[in-house]
Amino acid sequence: MTLGRRQFCVAALGAAPAVFAEAPWPAQPLRLLVAYAPGGISDETARTLADLLAPRLGVPVRVEHRPGAGGVLAMDALARAEPDGHTLCFAAASTLTLAPLLTRTGFDPLRDIAPVIDVMHTPLIVVGTPAWPGATLAALLDDARQRPGALRWATSGTGTLGHLVWQLVCRSAAVEITHIPYKGGGPQLNDALGGQFEVLSTNVAPLQLHYVADGRFTPLAVGAPQRLPVLPGVPTLAEAGFAAANLSSVFGLFAPGRTPAGVVAKIHATVAAALREPVLQQRLQAANNLPAGRSTAAFEHFLRQQALDFRALKPAR
Repeated sequence: MTLGRRQFCVAALGAAPAVFAEAPWPAQPLRLLVAYAPGGISDETARTLADLLAPRLGVPVRVEHRPGAGGVLAMDALARAEPDGHTLCFAAASTLTLAPLLTRTGFDPLRDIAPVIDVMHTPLIVVGTPAWPGATLAALLDDARQRPGALRWATSGTGTLGHLVWQLVCRSAAVEITHIPYKGGGPQLNDALGGQFEVLSTNVAPLQLHYVADGRFTPLAVGAPQRLPVLPGVPTLAEAGFAAANLSSVFGLFAPGRTPAGVVAKIHATVAAALREPVLQQRLQAANNLPAGRSTAAFEHFLRQQALDFRALKPAR
Protein backbone atom coordinates (compact mmCIF):
# COMPACT_ATOMS: atom_id res chain seq x y z
CA MET A 1 0.00 0.00 0.00
CA THR A 2 1.35 3.45 -0.94
CA LEU A 3 0.82 6.22 1.61
CA GLY A 4 0.62 9.94 0.83
CA ARG A 5 2.74 12.39 2.78
CA ARG A 6 -0.16 13.52 4.94
CA GLN A 7 -1.57 10.07 5.58
CA PHE A 8 -0.46 8.41 8.78
CA CYS A 9 -0.12 4.65 9.15
CA VAL A 10 -0.05 5.04 12.90
CA ALA A 11 0.76 1.43 13.69
CA ALA A 12 4.14 1.88 12.05
CA LEU A 13 5.26 4.24 14.82
CA GLY A 14 6.06 1.22 16.93
CA ALA A 15 7.94 -0.65 14.23
CA ALA A 16 11.40 -1.81 15.24
CA PRO A 17 14.32 -0.13 13.45
CA ALA A 18 16.34 -2.12 10.96
CA VAL A 19 19.11 -4.22 12.49
CA PHE A 20 22.68 -3.03 11.90
CA ALA A 21 25.96 -4.22 13.35
CA GLU A 22 26.52 -1.99 16.34
CA ALA A 23 29.77 -0.03 16.58
CA PRO A 24 30.95 1.29 19.94
CA TRP A 25 28.90 4.25 21.13
CA PRO A 26 29.79 7.03 21.53
CA ALA A 27 32.82 7.00 19.26
CA GLN A 28 32.85 10.74 18.48
CA PRO A 29 31.25 14.02 19.65
CA LEU A 30 27.45 14.19 19.56
CA ARG A 31 25.41 16.75 17.63
CA LEU A 32 22.24 17.80 19.43
CA LEU A 33 19.96 19.52 16.93
CA VAL A 34 17.43 21.89 18.50
CA ALA A 35 14.34 22.45 16.39
CA TYR A 36 13.82 26.04 17.53
CA ALA A 37 15.60 29.38 17.58
CA PRO A 38 17.87 30.34 20.52
CA GLY A 39 16.02 31.68 23.52
CA GLY A 40 13.18 30.17 25.49
CA ILE A 41 12.81 27.04 27.57
CA SER A 42 13.62 24.60 24.74
CA ASP A 43 17.03 26.20 24.21
CA GLU A 44 17.80 26.32 27.93
CA THR A 45 16.73 22.71 28.47
CA ALA A 46 18.71 21.40 25.49
CA ARG A 47 21.86 23.18 26.63
CA THR A 48 21.48 21.98 30.21
CA LEU A 49 20.95 18.45 28.94
CA ALA A 50 24.04 18.69 26.72
CA ASP A 51 26.11 19.87 29.69
CA LEU A 52 24.92 16.89 31.75
CA LEU A 53 25.43 14.32 28.98
CA ALA A 54 28.98 15.31 28.00
CA PRO A 55 30.75 14.15 31.21
CA ARG A 56 28.66 10.99 31.34
CA LEU A 57 29.57 10.04 27.78
CA GLY A 58 33.15 11.31 27.76
CA VAL A 59 32.65 13.24 24.51
CA PRO A 60 31.47 16.78 23.73
CA VAL A 61 27.77 17.33 23.00
CA ARG A 62 27.41 20.22 20.56
CA VAL A 63 24.10 22.09 20.42
CA GLU A 64 23.10 23.15 16.90
CA HIS A 65 19.97 25.20 16.27
CA ARG A 66 17.90 24.33 13.18
CA PRO A 67 14.75 26.45 13.53
CA GLY A 68 11.93 26.67 11.03
CA ALA A 69 8.73 25.07 9.77
CA GLY A 70 7.54 24.04 13.23
CA GLY A 71 10.56 21.79 13.78
CA VAL A 72 10.45 20.16 10.34
CA LEU A 73 13.82 21.58 9.23
CA ALA A 74 15.59 19.99 12.19
CA MET A 75 13.82 16.67 11.63
CA ASP A 76 14.80 16.79 7.95
CA ALA A 77 18.44 17.11 9.01
CA LEU A 78 18.05 14.31 11.56
CA ALA A 79 16.50 11.97 9.00
CA ARG A 80 19.50 12.46 6.69
CA ALA A 81 22.09 11.89 9.44
CA GLU A 82 23.99 8.66 9.89
CA PRO A 83 21.93 6.28 12.05
CA ASP A 84 24.76 5.70 14.51
CA GLY A 85 23.53 7.62 17.56
CA HIS A 86 25.88 10.58 17.12
CA THR A 87 23.19 12.97 15.84
CA LEU A 88 20.11 13.54 17.99
CA CYS A 89 17.30 16.09 17.91
CA PHE A 90 15.44 17.85 20.69
CA ALA A 91 11.94 18.78 19.52
CA ALA A 92 8.28 18.77 20.43
CA ALA A 93 6.34 15.58 19.78
CA SER A 94 4.01 17.59 17.55
CA THR A 95 6.83 17.81 15.00
CA LEU A 96 6.05 14.17 14.20
CA THR A 97 2.35 13.96 15.01
CA LEU A 98 0.99 17.32 13.85
CA ALA A 99 3.43 19.11 11.52
CA PRO A 100 3.28 16.42 8.78
CA LEU A 101 -0.49 16.96 8.61
CA LEU A 102 -0.02 20.68 7.97
CA THR A 103 3.17 21.06 5.95
CA ARG A 104 5.23 19.16 3.41
CA THR A 105 8.12 17.18 4.90
CA GLY A 106 11.18 15.58 3.34
CA PHE A 107 11.06 12.66 5.76
CA ASP A 108 8.64 9.93 6.72
CA PRO A 109 7.81 10.56 10.40
CA LEU A 110 7.13 6.86 10.92
CA ARG A 111 10.14 5.36 9.18
CA ASP A 112 12.90 7.98 9.25
CA ILE A 113 12.73 9.12 12.91
CA ALA A 114 13.24 6.99 16.03
CA PRO A 115 11.72 8.28 19.29
CA VAL A 116 14.12 7.82 22.22
CA ILE A 117 12.69 9.47 25.34
CA ASP A 118 10.34 12.27 26.38
CA VAL A 119 12.21 14.99 28.26
CA MET A 120 9.63 17.47 29.55
CA HIS A 121 5.96 18.38 29.55
CA THR A 122 5.28 22.08 28.95
CA PRO A 123 2.03 24.02 29.45
CA LEU A 124 0.98 26.51 26.80
CA ILE A 125 -0.11 30.10 27.43
CA VAL A 126 -2.18 32.50 25.33
CA VAL A 127 -1.42 36.17 26.01
CA GLY A 128 -2.46 39.55 24.71
CA THR A 129 0.42 41.84 23.73
CA PRO A 130 0.77 45.63 24.12
CA ALA A 131 -0.97 45.94 20.72
CA TRP A 132 -4.27 44.79 22.23
CA PRO A 133 -5.85 46.55 25.25
CA GLY A 134 -8.37 43.87 26.28
CA ALA A 135 -8.25 41.63 29.35
CA THR A 136 -9.99 38.33 28.51
CA LEU A 137 -10.17 35.74 25.78
CA ALA A 138 -13.90 36.39 25.41
CA ALA A 139 -13.21 40.09 24.78
CA LEU A 140 -10.57 39.17 22.20
CA LEU A 141 -13.01 36.96 20.32
CA ASP A 142 -15.70 39.66 20.44
CA ASP A 143 -13.18 42.07 18.92
CA ALA A 144 -12.36 39.51 16.22
CA ARG A 145 -16.03 39.20 15.31
CA GLN A 146 -16.23 42.95 14.84
CA ARG A 147 -13.03 43.11 12.77
CA PRO A 148 -12.59 39.86 10.79
CA GLY A 149 -8.93 39.25 9.94
CA ALA A 150 -7.69 42.45 11.57
CA LEU A 151 -6.28 40.82 14.70
CA ARG A 152 -3.03 38.86 14.42
CA TRP A 153 -2.17 35.71 16.39
CA ALA A 154 1.49 34.64 16.47
CA THR A 155 2.80 31.13 17.08
CA SER A 156 6.17 29.36 16.92
CA GLY A 157 5.32 28.12 13.43
CA THR A 158 3.01 26.04 11.26
CA GLY A 159 2.58 22.58 12.72
CA THR A 160 3.23 23.60 16.34
CA LEU A 161 0.71 23.19 19.13
CA GLY A 162 0.35 26.96 19.32
CA HIS A 163 -0.75 26.91 15.67
CA LEU A 164 -3.31 24.19 16.37
CA VAL A 165 -4.63 26.09 19.40
CA TRP A 166 -5.12 29.21 17.23
CA GLN A 167 -6.96 27.16 14.65
CA LEU A 168 -9.21 25.29 17.10
CA VAL A 169 -10.15 28.44 19.02
CA CYS A 170 -10.96 30.34 15.82
CA ARG A 171 -12.91 27.39 14.41
CA SER A 172 -14.94 26.86 17.57
CA ALA A 173 -15.64 30.57 18.06
CA ALA A 174 -16.34 31.12 14.33
CA VAL A 175 -13.93 34.05 14.12
CA GLU A 176 -11.19 35.04 11.67
CA ILE A 177 -7.82 35.95 13.21
CA THR A 178 -4.71 36.15 11.00
CA HIS A 179 -2.02 33.59 11.82
CA ILE A 180 1.59 34.87 12.09
CA PRO A 181 4.04 31.92 12.17
CA TYR A 182 7.54 32.39 13.62
CA LYS A 183 10.59 30.10 13.71
CA GLY A 184 10.73 29.86 17.49
CA GLY A 185 10.10 31.46 20.86
CA GLY A 186 12.92 34.01 20.97
CA PRO A 187 12.13 36.09 17.84
CA GLN A 188 8.40 36.19 18.48
CA LEU A 189 8.88 37.56 22.00
CA ASN A 190 10.75 40.60 20.71
CA ASP A 191 8.01 41.34 18.19
CA ALA A 192 5.32 40.72 20.80
CA LEU A 193 6.83 43.32 23.10
CA GLY A 194 6.99 45.72 20.16
CA GLY A 195 3.29 45.26 19.45
CA GLN A 196 3.76 43.64 16.03
CA PHE A 197 0.68 41.45 16.68
CA GLU A 198 -2.15 41.24 19.21
CA VAL A 199 -2.09 37.64 20.48
CA LEU A 200 0.60 35.04 21.15
CA SER A 201 0.34 31.36 22.00
CA THR A 202 3.61 29.94 23.24
CA ASN A 203 5.10 27.55 25.76
CA VAL A 204 5.18 28.71 29.37
CA ALA A 205 8.68 29.86 30.35
CA PRO A 206 10.20 32.27 32.92
CA LEU A 207 10.59 35.14 30.45
CA GLN A 208 6.95 35.01 29.32
CA LEU A 209 5.83 34.86 32.95
CA HIS A 210 8.06 37.84 33.77
CA TYR A 211 6.34 39.88 31.07
CA VAL A 212 2.97 38.82 32.49
CA ALA A 213 4.04 39.84 35.99
CA ASP A 214 5.20 43.30 34.90
CA GLY A 215 2.03 43.93 32.89
CA ARG A 216 3.43 43.88 29.37
CA PHE A 217 1.55 40.66 28.52
CA THR A 218 -2.06 39.98 29.49
CA PRO A 219 -2.65 36.28 30.25
CA LEU A 220 -5.85 35.08 28.55
CA ALA A 221 -5.76 31.28 29.01
CA VAL A 222 -3.44 28.34 29.54
CA GLY A 223 -3.25 24.94 27.90
CA ALA A 224 -2.82 22.55 30.83
CA PRO A 225 -4.77 19.87 32.71
CA GLN A 226 -5.46 22.42 35.46
CA ARG A 227 -4.73 26.05 36.30
CA LEU A 228 -1.08 26.88 36.89
CA PRO A 229 -0.15 27.71 40.51
CA VAL A 230 1.79 30.73 39.25
CA LEU A 231 -1.33 32.04 37.43
CA PRO A 232 -4.24 30.91 39.62
CA GLY A 233 -6.65 33.47 38.15
CA VAL A 234 -6.08 32.46 34.53
CA PRO A 235 -8.50 29.79 33.19
CA THR A 236 -7.48 26.80 31.19
CA LEU A 237 -8.67 26.74 27.59
CA ALA A 238 -11.10 24.02 28.63
CA GLU A 239 -12.59 26.30 31.30
CA ALA A 240 -12.82 29.05 28.69
CA GLY A 241 -14.99 26.77 26.54
CA PHE A 242 -12.35 25.32 24.21
CA ALA A 243 -11.73 21.80 25.47
CA ALA A 244 -10.27 20.53 22.17
CA ALA A 245 -7.70 23.36 22.24
CA ASN A 246 -6.61 22.67 25.82
CA LEU A 247 -3.22 21.29 24.74
CA SER A 248 0.25 21.24 26.25
CA SER A 249 3.58 20.34 24.68
CA VAL A 250 5.69 17.25 25.16
CA PHE A 251 9.35 17.64 24.20
CA GLY A 252 11.55 14.67 23.52
CA LEU A 253 14.79 13.36 22.12
CA PHE A 254 14.85 11.65 18.72
CA ALA A 255 17.40 9.73 16.64
CA PRO A 256 17.58 8.78 12.95
CA GLY A 257 15.10 6.04 12.12
CA ARG A 258 17.55 3.20 11.48
CA THR A 259 19.58 3.72 14.65
CA PRO A 260 20.28 0.28 16.17
CA ALA A 261 18.01 -0.63 19.07
CA GLY A 262 20.97 -1.18 21.36
CA VAL A 263 22.25 2.35 20.74
CA VAL A 264 18.77 3.80 21.31
CA ALA A 265 18.67 1.92 24.63
CA LYS A 266 22.04 3.40 25.66
CA ILE A 267 20.92 6.93 24.75
CA HIS A 268 17.70 6.45 26.71
CA ALA A 269 19.53 5.24 29.81
CA THR A 270 22.00 8.13 29.71
CA VAL A 271 19.32 10.78 29.22
CA ALA A 272 17.05 9.24 31.87
CA ALA A 273 19.90 9.51 34.37
CA ALA A 274 20.51 13.15 33.42
CA LEU A 275 16.80 13.93 33.90
CA ARG A 276 17.11 12.82 37.53
CA GLU A 277 19.79 15.44 38.21
CA PRO A 278 18.52 18.15 40.61
CA VAL A 279 19.92 20.98 38.46
CA LEU A 280 17.75 20.00 35.50
CA GLN A 281 14.68 19.17 37.58
CA GLN A 282 14.89 22.51 39.38
CA ARG A 283 15.26 24.48 36.14
CA LEU A 284 12.28 22.76 34.57
CA GLN A 285 10.06 23.13 37.61
CA ALA A 286 11.05 26.80 38.00
CA ALA A 287 9.69 27.30 34.48
CA ASN A 288 6.45 25.41 35.29
CA ASN A 289 7.63 22.42 33.25
CA LEU A 290 7.62 18.82 34.43
CA PRO A 291 10.53 16.41 33.87
CA ALA A 292 9.48 13.32 31.92
CA GLY A 293 11.63 10.25 31.16
CA ARG A 294 9.27 7.43 30.16
CA SER A 295 10.51 4.30 28.46
CA THR A 296 11.03 4.36 24.71
CA ALA A 297 8.04 2.03 24.30
CA ALA A 298 5.82 4.33 26.36
CA PHE A 299 6.97 7.37 24.39
CA GLU A 300 6.19 5.58 21.11
CA HIS A 301 2.73 4.69 22.44
CA PHE A 302 2.11 8.34 23.31
CA LEU A 303 3.11 9.40 19.79
CA ARG A 304 0.78 6.83 18.22
CA GLN A 305 -2.14 8.11 20.29
CA GLN A 306 -1.38 11.78 19.66
CA ALA A 307 -1.17 11.13 15.90
CA LEU A 308 -4.63 9.55 16.03
CA ASP A 309 -6.02 12.43 18.09
CA PHE A 310 -4.68 15.09 15.74
CA ARG A 311 -5.92 13.29 12.65
CA ALA A 312 -9.38 13.19 14.22
CA LEU A 313 -9.26 16.97 14.73
CA LYS A 314 -8.71 17.40 10.96
CA PRO A 315 -6.32 20.36 11.26
CA ALA A 316 -6.00 22.61 8.21
CA ARG A 317 -2.97 24.48 6.95
